[in-house]
Amino acid sequence: MTADERAAKGRALRDTVSRASQAGWKPPEDRRDPVQLLGDSNEGRIMELIPIRFGRMSASPFAFYRGAAALMAADLATTPTSGIRVQACGDAHLMNFGGFATPERNVIFDINDLDETLPAPFEWDLKRLAASVVIAAKHLELPNSDAAGVAMDLVREYRERMHDYAGMRALDVWYDRIDLQKYKDRTGDPAAVEAARKRIADRIEVERRKTVPDHLYPKLVAQEGSAPRIRDELPLIFHPTEQQAPGIESGYAEAIASYRESLPEHVRTLFDRFYFVDLAIKVVGVGSVGTMCAVGLFMAADNDPLFLQVKEARASVLEPYAGKSQHPNHGQRVIAGQRIMQSASDVFLGWTRGKNGRDFYLRQLRDMKMSVVIEDWDTGMLRQYARMCAHALARAHARSGDAAMMAGYMGSGQTFDDAVAEFATEYSSQNRRDYREFVRAIREGRIEATIED
Repeated sequence: MTADERAAKGRALRDTVSRASQAGWKPPEDRRDPVQLLGDSNEGRIMELIPIRFGRMSASPFAFYRGAAALMAADLATTPTSGIRVQACGDAHLMNFGGFATPERNVIFDINDLDETLPAPFEWDLKRLAASVVIAAKHLELPNSDAAGVAMDLVREYRERMHDYAGMRALDVWYDRIDLQKYKDRTGDPAAVEAARKRIADRIEVERRKTVPDHLYPKLVAQEGSAPRIRDELPLIFHPTEQQAPGIESGYAEAIASYRESLPEHVRTLFDRFYFVDLAIKVVGVGSVGTMCAVGLFMAADNDPLFLQVKEARASVLEPYAGKSQHPNHGQRVIAGQRIMQSASDVFLGWTRGKNGRDFYLRQLRDMKMSVVIEDWDTGMLRQYARMCAHALARAHARSGDAAMMAGYMGSGQTFDDAVAEFATEYSSQNRRDYREFVRAIREGRIEATIED
């Protein structure tokens, strides 16, 4: 079919699921208890770390939302969907976007956390992203009208970008990327664009100076005799026991060999220059706390280190509602999703399985990775960042989904924008109610939470 025919097919879907039906949020009568659902999501995690996870989630409704992807996945499954599926992120809140270096050493902006990726309806990602912006606006104590306006602007940007991709050739969509050094927002505010460009340029320069041998290695590694060893910093960095990570005595030889086989042949040639030195569990993020996340140190020679982040890959939070992954290893699922959704991915992306049956994926620990700190943002900064996230999400969805069909369904007016923005606003209130119930459970001793300094 032509692009016009596919767009017409998308418009026809409105007869079954109208755009207005995407608006609003009303919890179903049989909605699961949020505290119980979050408790169920702890199955298989390191029990000693769960209080840290809940402590981080208890910091604010915004922090709670970051760790409650499983809860929202269950809620999204009860909402109307167009039926248009894409490779979905599964956890598209605004803190899961950021800058990082490509193998060619350019710095791009993209989705940078795809642990929950799975084929699913495109609206699910967009609604989670829009709701995260409203929750962030309330966290920053911005006016309610600004929160709604930013959400509306985000959805409009996504819709307009999708219309752009609908008219592009397939290879042009695939090669498109958001170059941070050249990014120009389409809002038409020259002063804001110039200020953003200067902030980005300054940040890139700072990150370029943070080389692994000179910056990361001294922070994470201590010399014990003639051998380097990752520093223990309890309770967030520590060496696992044999029970926690079987394979210590062999230096995880089987898992490393399996990981090596998952790499492209030319990357194996590079990886073979390095030898394994040490591995320690490293607590990261919010939602990942308690899973088997670690950092591995490899060396090619003195002053030539490679840090690989080893992240446990569990079943996606979308799986009960969108269907099982076609990949036999969840690490492979995550990497396949990254390669589909990201315009460039880390050269060391690979997967393996541990002796304990857990699935893992690996990537460089940091490669000029830039995350945002929103605490001092005003409405203008939040709006501009939200538009960048919407652009990145539209580009990612257009790589795997039918951009013309999605554009046809959303249309050229603001009906769809209004609907998703209304959902985001109402769901932010649901998130606050769930957060209060969660904090009440901590106060009553039903769940344990550790507040970090």
